[in-house]
Amino acid sequence: MELHRDYNTISMGVLHDFFGCLALENRDKILARNQKLLRENLQTLDAWVQGEPLISYVKPQAGTIALLKYDLPIGSRDFCIRLLQRYGVMFTPGEALDVEGYLRIGFANNPEVLKSGLPRVSQFLRELAAELQ
Repeated sequence: MELHRDYNTISMGVLHDFFGCLALENRDKILARNQKLLRENLQTLDAWVQGEPLISYVKPQAGTIALLKYDLPIGSRDFCIRLLQRYGVMFTPGEALDVEGYLRIGFANNPEVLKSGLPRVSQFLRELAAELQ
């Protein structure tokens, strides 16, 4: 098993090699597309954060993730589990990153997913704030 594992993880298959070559040949187009997507998604995220009174953050200058600080008396793990169960939106709890009180969001995804998910988070925040008062 160990030899087979090494063979599979060290050696690429023909299809992997082919697609890797295609990506390298088209890297300028791929990078331009991804950078445009990230810029637009960051604008969407930033507009949402600016309009969400229970959320704050330091706007990322690079990268594909952000840490959102939330202003509610609930642990980040519980927050994330309840959000996922109620609205199907998934964040990484700050607890997992040793920054309790924060949520990790990735924004390198489909713009429509981000645009449909953020209002769900706002609804959850309103419900949770009312519940915790």
